[in-house]
Amino acid sequence: MKELSLHVMDIVENSIKGQATLIKLSIKEDIQKNQLKIRIVDNGKGMPRNVLAKVKNPFVTSRTTRPVGLGISLFEAAANQCEGSLDIYSKEGLGTAVVAKFRYDHIDRAPLGDMPRTITSVVLGLGDADLVYEHALGDKKFTMDTREIRLMIGDKVPLDNIQVVSWIKNYVEDELKELCS
Repeated sequence: MKELSLHVMDIVENSIKGQATLIKLSIKEDIQKNQLKIRIVDNGKGMPRNVLAKVKNPFVTSRTTRPVGLGISLFEAAANQCEGSLDIYSKEGLGTAVVAKFRYDHIDRAPLGDMPRTITSVVLGLGDADLVYEHALGDKKFTMDTREIRLMIGDKVPLDNIQVVSWIKNYVEDELKELCS
C-alpha cells in the first residue's frame, strides 16, 4: 500500500468485523526518537492463541471470500523495510492490539497519507462502535472521540450523517495543521 493510512483503515475494519465497540487509534510521530508508532487497540472478540500464532501468515485468513489475508503481512512488511516492527497482542474475549513502529526518517517509509479522509471513512463504517483517535507530534497532540461527538449531536442525528462526517473531516484537518505549525 502506498500510504500507511490505508493499513490503518484495514486494521480498523478488522476491529469492526471482530465486533469491537471501542477502537483506539494512536499515532505518535516522535522526531527526536526518530520513530513513528501506530497503535490500534480494540475490545472486540480477540483471537484464540492458535489463530494469533498464524495471523501474520498471508495464507491464513478468517475470510470466506478468498483464501489469503494480506493486510497484516503487508503492514508488517512496510514496518520491517523501515527498520521497524509489527506486534500483535490478542486475548480471546478481550480484544486485540496491533502496534507498528517505523524509523521516522527511513527513505523507504511510506507517507502517513490522508488521515482526515481515512478517519471519515472509518467513521462511516463504525455503526454503533466508537473510535478514539489520538495523534501526537512531538509534545503536541489532539484527540477526537466519537463518544463525545455522539453526546454533542444527540440521539436523533447519526454519526454517519453527511454533515457530521464533513465536520469530523474538517476538525481532523484543522487539528493536524495545528500539530504541524
